[in-house]
Amino acid sequence: MRWLLALALLIPLAGCRKEPPLTVYWRLPAFQLTSQSGAPFDSKSLEGNIWVADFIFTTCPGPCPRMSAQMRGVQTAVESMRDVKLVSFTVDPKNDTPAALAAYASRYHAEPGRWFFLTGEQSALETLCRNGFKLGDVDGSLVHSTRFVLLDRHSRVRGFYSTSEDGALGHLLHDIRTLEGEKY
Repeated sequence: MRWLLALALLIPLAGCRKEPPLTVYWRLPAFQLTSQSGAPFDSKSLEGNIWVADFIFTTCPGPCPRMSAQMRGVQTAVESMRDVKLVSFTVDPKNDTPAALAAYASRYHAEPGRWFFLTGEQSALETLCRNGFKLGDVDGSLVHSTRFVLLDRHSRVRGFYSTSEDGALGHLLHDIRTLEGEKY
């Protein structure tokens, strides 16, 4: 009988266990690129926001349409979280002009002010992808990572999510909510 009472007291405590905080990997270096509107885009505009990043190109016949559809799903899922932003960087700056990115953004119903599509000098994108996100090269080969990256309000990398893995987007959304609850 005592063990039953002890079990009854412990079960509610198990539900109160706090999850450990998400790992802080590193802080992304500052960057300045150009948005799909043709306006300059400074990474400082993301400070204070949680954001999800990916690398795509608008003429991609492979994973980019799937990734962008998934990012659209993230946009829908976080609709009520005004401090969550989405950023898609091109790996094909030669062809992905602001106009091309704007047409692509429209195709995926990107919400202005929430989901940004960025281009710039290939060298700047290369430095950001390789040294900032640590996701490989933007070297003109158009081979790129298919992972989403979660960043916190201080532009610190907090997680990586494979867009081809079942359950990864659910995990991403869970981690976004975890960051929403963090004090900053």
